Amino acid sequence: MSSNISPHRFAVAPMMDWTDRHCRVFHRKLSHQAWLYSEMVTTGAIIYGKNLPRFLGHDEQDAPVVLQLGGSEPADLAHCAKLGEEWGYNSINLNVGCPSDRVQNNLIGACLMAHPKLVADSVAAMKSAVSIPVTVKCRVGIDDQEDLDTLLSFIGGLVEAQVDGVIIHARKAWLQGLSPKQNRDVPPLNYDWVHEVKKAFPALEVMINGGIATPQAGLVHLESYSQLPAVDGVMLGRAVYEQPYLLAEVDALYYGDEHAIKTRETVLESMYPYIEAHLSSGGRVNHVSRHMMGLFHGQPGGRLWRRHLSENAFKPGVGIEVLQQAYALVQQATERRMESQDAIP
Repeated sequence: MSSNISPHRFAVAPMMDWTDRHCRVFHRKLSHQAWLYSEMVTTGAIIYGKNLPRFLGHDEQDAPVVLQLGGSEPADLAHCAKLGEEWGYNSINLNVGCPSDRVQNNLIGACLMAHPKLVADSVAAMKSAVSIPVTVKCRVGIDDQEDLDTLLSFIGGLVEAQVDGVIIHARKAWLQGLSPKQNRDVPPLNYDWVHEVKKAFPALEVMINGGIATPQAGLVHLESYSQLPAVDGVMLGRAVYEQPYLLAEVDALYYGDEHAIKTRETVLESMYPYIEAHLSSGGRVNHVSRHMMGLFHGQPGGRLWRRHLSENAFKPGVGIEVLQQAYALVQQATERRMESQDAIP
């Protein structure tokens, strides 16, 4: 990989209830290079929760991995960022993009875009506390913010605070009137503004997020876009979670990795030792398998795979045989498909 290519060319977005440590290990089996993110963890949960392994624990094989924090008190964010560094995270990210009512009430997420100085002060505090990179994930705006200058001013404050990079979801967030789910789809995409940020701050690492359905589709943003500069990286969220095998092509597409792409079967088999270790520590198969439901998306037997895991992986006492049984259904469906194709004259 050329030295002028950002290592952050591709990332899987932080997603609440989804990108936990089991999910990240699974995703790492599919891509060695993609940057993975924790679920958002609030500073209050870390400081007052009295269970650091729950909130900060991760498997060493998920690196490079980013801890995403939610909060708005600079001193608390600095303290939690330092803990994240001590727990082995490779970078710290501040959530300034979540539109949920629950987090708004605690001055967390997208509502912070209305408080640019506080966000800049928070970044500066975290930067002073850690030696690893500190980034911000935000939107192109909130509510009635209609001008590019407001976004550029917000980003400018982060640059002055020496932020190491920004990930920009190319939709505004409506803090009233739209649910978090609607905020992912209803506000129109504005990719140009993300590229305008890169034009205004060429030395700043800028990643783009929102509405990108596949890694292949994201490549367009790594080139000049609407006569605007290319951004440095692409972040995908739900598309990758629902169709995880999309990650298998990331290393080749984004990093020039010439290794053979792993088969779905190889990925599945590579998860067995991790699942067995999780079982031996008192866990259940479905803690991990729920993130693997989409492994055979679009393949013969894909629905049978999902159904078998949904109906059986949660049961007490089951082991990796439940995944082996589900895969056997996939193999049978594949064989039937091949036989039917061979029968066509």
